Amino acid sequence: MNKIVEKVIFSENVTKFVVEAPEIARSRKAGHFVIIRLDESGERVPLTIAGSDPEKGTITLVVQRVGVTSAKLLEKNVGDVIKDVAGPLGTATHIAKVGTVLAAGGGVGVAPLLPIVEEFKKAGNRVLTVIAARNKNLIILEEEMRRYSDELIIMTDDGSYGQKGLVTHGMESFINKEKISEAIVIGPAIMMKYAALTTKKYGIPTQASLNTIMVDGTGMCGACRVTVGGKTKFVCVDGPEFDAHQVDFDEMLLKLNAYKTEEKEAYERYLKSKN
Repeated sequence: MNKIVEKVIFSENVTKFVVEAPEIARSRKAGHFVIIRLDESGERVPLTIAGSDPEKGTITLVVQRVGVTSAKLLEKNVGDVIKDVAGPLGTATHIAKVGTVLAAGGGVGVAPLLPIVEEFKKAGNRVLTVIAARNKNLIILEEEMRRYSDELIIMTDDGSYGQKGLVTHGMESFINKEKISEAIVIGPAIMMKYAALTTKKYGIPTQASLNTIMVDGTGMCGACRVTVGGKTKFVCVDGPEFDAHQVDFDEMLLKLNAYKTEEKEAYERYLKSKN
């Protein structure tokens, strides 16, 4: 059992949880994720670790309401428990001193990007960060990102905060004025696709952290298969980060939409069951 010790509501559908998980807190690295199960009959859901405090034995998770399990999690409060938190899983981000790093995060993708930005900065790099969302209310972790970024650009689709435009517009603002050594992009699949196309145009090596459907998280089920450079890879063990210029994002988008109807129907049944 893993107790929730802090809960911060970012918006109607996005919440930060700080959860007791001492062993994970001590061993996790930037890029790692966990798989949670709320109760004995619950489904397994992957969540990227947005931070940790080894001394307190806690990890930070940022959760977006998508289906039934995430809705149930968002209803939990401080003192409640999560039955299972397994991790750290996946391959950690390769951090090195490379020069200038461009980091781009969209929506809740800003949460897993935060520890990566922190580690690149601590490694002695110049870090240029772009965070984006549909509107001001959906921008998260701005203060924390500023702490580890040499420069930060905020983009909103509607122009309600920062600059109006897409994440790629902010990326090109940095690219056009500085030499970028490498880039890391995290967010919705469609955002990462176009971010990768942007950096490819300028010849900038780029990593993307993929958010595929996942079940066991150990490479056994095959649900998280993606094609990278023409070869099959498993996001849970080979990733979640891959060469963004080699990822078949169109295939990934098709797989992500495979169960949208069933997910919607399950969520509607859940809402009805509460009334």
